[in-house]
Amino acid sequence: MSAEGWNEQVDWVEVPVGTLTRGTPAEAIEAVARRYADTGVPADWYRKEAPAAEVHVPAFRIARTQVTVERWARFAAATGRPAPQGEPDHPVIGVTWEEATAYCRWLGDRLGLPVRLPTEDEWERAARGDDGREFPWGGEYRTGLANLVDLGVGTTTPVGSFPEGASPFGVLDMAGNADEWTSTLYAPYPGAPAGVPETEDWAFDRHITRGGAFRHDRDLARCARRHGAYEEDLAAIGVGFRVAVSGASEA
Repeated sequence: MSAEGWNEQVDWVEVPVGTLTRGTPAEAIEAVARRYADTGVPADWYRKEAPAAEVHVPAFRIARTQVTVERWARFAAATGRPAPQGEPDHPVIGVTWEEATAYCRWLGDRLGLPVRLPTEDEWERAARGDDGREFPWGGEYRTGLANLVDLGVGTTTPVGSFPEGASPFGVLDMAGNADEWTSTLYAPYPGAPAGVPETEDWAFDRHITRGGAFRHDRDLARCARRHGAYEEDLAAIGVGFRVAVSGASEA
């Protein structure tokens, strides 16, 4: 690794091999929709979380925080991209999926690691842990544990500002602040209920995003919630990302 590469060191969180209880049981979807009825989200939007399944997830590492404006600025300067807007320690937003994957390749070259976006299953395991919790911090929503619309900030906050909202593995901002790209294209889960769409052609980009952003309601903070990027203005809807790498560290 070059001396400059040390500037890009990532605070990795080790997520051990394990089983993810992914998604939501089909028979629970109506109850979920009722619980969040005040958000105006119809039951059909939750059905693509079904059915629940036990999924084996190999060990991986994931960044403790989202990629910041400061880190993106170094990438932009090195690759001739426009300088990002925002405070240096806030998550970068408005990044397309292609740009996010380009950043991963650039960072990987500097670190000597196969850096990439997390898969959807990896993201949910990092957020949910081993106990099937609804939110990264537990089973109940609590205002003040994530930067969502109910907090009233109306924009991003510095990454890692809500340590009490950490996931079981210690990953921060898995709910709120910036919605996060995964490497996974949307498709129904195997055995999905009737009526779950085969594709999300309405989405600007069909890669799954997770976690919700500062402008989103608490339903998007749920660990099981999955959706595509639904507007072309990715800055307005707060889309950012964090990085991952397969396997455990050798240290």
